[in-house]
Amino acid sequence: MDFSKLDTLKDKLDQHRPLSPEVLKNLHEDLILKWTFNSNAIEGNTLTLQETKVVLEGITIGGKNLREHFEAINHKEAILFVEELVKQNELLNQHDIKSIHALILKNIDASNAGKYREINVIISGAEHKPPQAVEVPVKMQEFIEWYKKEHSTLHPIELATRVHVDFVGIHPFVDGNGRTARLLMNLELIKHGFPPAIIKVENRLEYYKALDTAHTTQNYEPFLELVCKVVEESFEPYFYVLGFNI
Repeated sequence: MDFSKLDTLKDKLDQHRPLSPEVLKNLHEDLILKWTFNSNAIEGNTLTLQETKVVLEGITIGGKNLREHFEAINHKEAILFVEELVKQNELLNQHDIKSIHALILKNIDASNAGKYREINVIISGAEHKPPQAVEVPVKMQEFIEWYKKEHSTLHPIELATRVHVDFVGIHPFVDGNGRTARLLMNLELIKHGFPPAIIKVENRLEYYKALDTAHTTQNYEPFLELVCKVVEESFEPYFYVLGFNI
């Protein structure tokens, strides 16, 4: 996989960093909204983009259940936590993964928030079968050991892709694995100076197919191609506010 185009886009953006506080604030609000809306919508949350915006501003939407409200609020908190982790610039570890997940399920499922599953699960519509619950702690330890070994040798986009695919393949939690995986992917991208990649709900089918292909055949290329496309799109808001095209 050739990452030269994306590296060039990153270099172009780096030339304009640091961005002004006003520009950053505007981009940040838009990013949190779109990331939260799309990540939750992929998982079946029915809040629209505008409804998500209103919920994040602290207003309750009539006719929508409490869980959907908490999913939006929690996801924003999880993004802010990920941004704090970026500042610390430490290697990925199980404690931080559990902390991100605990935020995702806050006020929704206290008994499972931040805790590895103790039951076996199947992923609806997927061929891939995650490991049995008893294997999860060992699989997660192996995942972190692989990450520590490979994080400095893989291109950041390939690293972020592998983190997402391999984490969600383990499916360590009862619920919230997809949201957590996308947060972990973006944690790695942001650490390395790339904008967060927002997988849109309209790409859900392609996204699920590419994930299942990676899990069942170890062919990461379709998922990597999807992430590269999404990363390229993620530069557009930055270049728009700076006044030039990609």
